[in-house]
Amino acid sequence: MSSLRILLPMAGFAVLGMASSPAENWPRLRGPNAAGLAEGIHVPAEWKESDFRFQVDLPGIGNGSPAIWGDRIFLLAASESAPPSKGKKKQAATDAPAKPQTWLPMCLSAKDGSVIWQHEITEGSFKGHRFNSPASTTPAVDEKRVVFTWGTKEKLTMSAFSHDGEKLWESDLGPVNGSHGFAASPMLLGDLVILNNDQEKEAGNLLAIDANTGEVAWTVKRHSQRISYSIPCVFEANGRQLLMFTNWQHGFTAIDPKDGSVVAELSVFDTETNERAISSPVVYRDLVIGTCGFTANPKHCVAVRLNAQNELEEVWRIERNVPHIPSVLVVGDRCFLWDDAGIITCVNAATGEELWKGRVPGVEGACMGSPVSDGEKIFCVDVSGNVHVIAVGDELKPLGKNTLGDTCRTTPAFGDGAMFVRTYGKLFAVNGAKE
Repeated sequence: MSSLRILLPMAGFAVLGMASSPAENWPRLRGPNAAGLAEGIHVPAEWKESDFRFQVDLPGIGNGSPAIWGDRIFLLAASESAPPSKGKKKQAATDAPAKPQTWLPMCLSAKDGSVIWQHEITEGSFKGHRFNSPASTTPAVDEKRVVFTWGTKEKLTMSAFSHDGEKLWESDLGPVNGSHGFAASPMLLGDLVILNNDQEKEAGNLLAIDANTGEVAWTVKRHSQRISYSIPCVFEANGRQLLMFTNWQHGFTAIDPKDGSVVAELSVFDTETNERAISSPVVYRDLVIGTCGFTANPKHCVAVRLNAQNELEEVWRIERNVPHIPSVLVVGDRCFLWDDAGIITCVNAATGEELWKGRVPGVEGACMGSPVSDGEKIFCVDVSGNVHVIAVGDELKPLGKNTLGDTCRTTPAFGDGAMFVRTYGKLFAVNGAKE
């Protein structure tokens, strides 16, 4: 594997001193390190009207989740190109129409949902899978900036703004080669923006962008035939902080964020079948757990460890009732595999041993967002807009089903004492009790 390394002074060792985000912030898709865990906010299992802080119509549509910093919500919306599909009608991946598109990076108040600022950017057209949308990405935010990504066939755009909406920089990262369309969310790591830009026909790469200037810090060439939407996680091994990416053909790839060097790689998925890494890996102690698969093909959940020789080794594997789209969730020593049909497999996170399995009642359509937890309960939304709640425990214990009445393919976010759910055209906030 080859990599281009352009070492920028401010993007070098700063990542190693990165401070963790305060509990009140939700800086990227699935929160801090994509773990899906909220700290100190407990939302009720069954919602009354008085539990809602607000319900607002958004000025555009999308499948991306909110990012939250303090009392501000950041999300990406877009002009509507086609009505949302709930997946009951068979349709080719490229049937969604292409037309001039307007993207709406925006900031809203976490107190009442009002729009604080919004930009309108019209360029190119989006064409992708019927379950995708022009605004399927989640922004990344830290104390200095918020970074958005969106893409057309001709141009992958990364754009950074201040918290007050001032544009800081914008980068054209080249065309997007993928019939399903672009949907890769960024993450911030110190002074770097990290993006998994896996594409079809070996056109992709892993990217680090200088968060201060928008210049490329390093890039790693990829040799994949499928576009991926997985977002990396950060893990520590052998005294170093590393990034872990997942991909159908590459498997697990450990990258040193200082310079983009590949520390280790292990191909663990079935490279003989067409698969796609949509979900994001998560960390449990010294393990990184990730999934890969395809709709009608086998799906795999694999845990790996970086050993003392800087080699990745497989620790455990599951190949039944593995989610295709949702990411796994680790709460304590339990790992929850909430699959697209609403079947949950709970395993020992250290060994992969199955503890229990069950089907969540009342799932309508599929689950295309990922589960999140407040430490006591797990929340996941189905495509029909029902928020399902179960207990974290030794058996399947449903606690609630809350209907939002709008198509939803997103993952809930926590911050400012509430849980936020973005549906196709709305944003909901449900108050929680703080510890």
